[in-house]
Amino acid sequence: MIGSIVHRIHETDSTNNYAANQLLTKRLPEGVVFIADSQIVGRGQASSSWESEPNKNLTFSILLYPDFLAISRQFELSKAISLGVADFLNGQTQRVSIKWPNDIYLENRKVAGILIENSIRINKISSSIIGIGLNINQQMFLSDAPNPVSLSQMTGKTYNLNESLSDLCLKINIRYSQLFNGEFNRIDQDYTQMLFRRGTWSLYSDENGDFEGKILGVDSIGRLRIETKSGKINNYQFKEVSFRL
Repeated sequence: MIGSIVHRIHETDSTNNYAANQLLTKRLPEGVVFIADSQIVGRGQASSSWESEPNKNLTFSILLYPDFLAISRQFELSKAISLGVADFLNGQTQRVSIKWPNDIYLENRKVAGILIENSIRINKISSSIIGIGLNINQQMFLSDAPNPVSLSQMTGKTYNLNESLSDLCLKINIRYSQLFNGEFNRIDQDYTQMLFRRGTWSLYSDENGDFEGKILGVDSIGRLRIETKSGKINNYQFKEVSFRL
């Protein structure tokens, strides 16, 4: 079960790096969690950084062995993990959504980021390191990130980090179990329903400039499907389209 074994680290550059180094020396139990009190070089998607004040948030990595997933379905893992984080937040507050591909938003502000690093062997996903940064109790953000927010800022409450981690791991474990059991339709439907800006006309930008579009969902390999005003449907890989906030 995810989170049944937790290794706590006082300080590290990145929990994903730490987990990867541990995996080099031995095979670790599936679901083991590496959590840092202070993560000094937290990583996000496409080499972006993740700001986190020490002892205020959850910065951790989960090791999984999703070798039951075909490589063509690897985005299903991203969906399941995103939903697990969203499920946790839905138990605490409202207006939770998933900004494609796997950022978690409260209203129009980013509360969590997910970085999934897969190792492929013989056409299988041999291991996955799931890095999660979730803003819990932080009150001030000093980086130039455009729209960070913490759960505490949204609710006015202070949270116990250990209890929050246990609950979050439980929610992720439920979604991972659905994935293991082949409940792809359920995961796909829930992920589509949770998508940030789904079904509303909003501004985006791609290689051709700004345009107004409506998110429909994602295709089978995780590309974002956006309908334009002319009725054309475009499929975008990560970083091929930007959300205009």
